[in-house]
Amino acid sequence: MNTFKDDKQRAILKEHKVIQSLATGPTVFDETFDLGNFKKKFGIVVVRYEHYEIEFDLIGIHPSLVNAFRRLILSDVPSMAIEKVHVYNNTTIIQDEVLAHRLGLIPLKADARLFEYRTNENADYTDNDSLEFELKIKCTFNKELNNSSCADDLYKNNNVYSKHIKWLPRGNQLKLYKEIDVGPIHDDILIAKMRPGHELDLKLIAVKSCGRDHAKFSPVATAFYRLLPEIKLTRQVEGEAAERLQKCFSPGVIAIEKNEAGKQIATVRNARYDMSSRNVYRYEDLKDAVVLSKIQDHFIFTIESVGAMSSDVIFKEAVGLLKKKCLCLLEELQT
Repeated sequence: MNTFKDDKQRAILKEHKVIQSLATGPTVFDETFDLGNFKKKFGIVVVRYEHYEIEFDLIGIHPSLVNAFRRLILSDVPSMAIEKVHVYNNTTIIQDEVLAHRLGLIPLKADARLFEYRTNENADYTDNDSLEFELKIKCTFNKELNNSSCADDLYKNNNVYSKHIKWLPRGNQLKLYKEIDVGPIHDDILIAKMRPGHELDLKLIAVKSCGRDHAKFSPVATAFYRLLPEIKLTRQVEGEAAERLQKCFSPGVIAIEKNEAGKQIATVRNARYDMSSRNVYRYEDLKDAVVLSKIQDHFIFTIESVGAMSSDVIFKEAVGLLKKKCLCLLEELQT
């Protein structure tokens, strides 16, 4: 079945099922892979880019490759995170293990590409494979203010933030890095609350690893993809029905415009933002007016970095890792 009669393979969303709309020509889903056709059809289009977030389209690519990139980003692209916490003094109400877990989840600015993996867990930490920090803080009464009931006025250092973590350079690190380049990404991450008499004295060791080892080493807050939605109006919808049709979709998907006769009609403005709710099938008079589908080789990919590396660099690292894994597999097959 091919409702659209073009070279795109689609999944058509019916009220209670999904059916396939086969393409008229060869696609990435064909059994025989042709590198020349892949190069002609494959494309990357950056839709939105910020330092910490990127949204781009992968066009003409098999879902298995897209999912491989997603999994590599989450599990194999390395980052730096606090791994060891030496507790010299902790008189707060937070248990040592809970405190260590919270510290490990604080994202660091340090670029993992500049460090080495630790191959021997029993070996001493070096300036090439680790970063050392300290967190030393004590809560006291604020003697300057006595007429306030606010904790921030009554006490000093009652809130412990990530900005209180100080870098202790070792070896040649002071010549290579600056504290602003290796410390916590955000200064206002709350670690603990204290009262007079509470004190923290900790030494923190950050190492290089990946999300496969622990989620705290994943360089992204999330990385996900979805198929590009497509909406086709099969007939003109006007008046009150057009307003109902507009409310069936996410904001910005359906627009209402005036035609030459002055009637308000529904038009597809941007199907990209549709979340495929299929609410339109609730109305008997609108069911036959719309064809909902998803293009099966067009992916909307979103990466949200925690801040150590920009989102586009993370994707490039994932591509490089996939290439290394493929070369390693080829070497194994040849031996």
